[in-house]
Amino acid sequence: MVTDFDTALLMRRIAEATRGDADAAYDLGVAFSTGTAGAALDLIAAHKWFNLSAARGNVAAAQARTEIAEDMTAREIATAQRAARDLLVGMQRRAA
Repeated sequence: MVTDFDTALLMRRIAEATRGDADAAYDLGVAFSTGTAGAALDLIAAHKWFNLSAARGNVAAAQARTEIAEDMTAREIATAQRAARDLLVGMQRRAA
């Protein structure tokens, strides 16, 4: 059962990750890959967040991304990569 507290924590981590926090992005990848901490199981979202964390140097995120990719189709991986790229572009625009 997802509580309001879980949802609030999830939204906070999303805000932190979209501001460039690699640890928050990793935590979101874990949450979406396991369907915990207020997140529904969503491998595309998990891959996206692991990808963003890995891009900021998180080695564990790179490994986790590789592991979940084994359970994804090429189309799902491409969708996740596009979502990560779009988020990065949006973050760069806000920073400028």
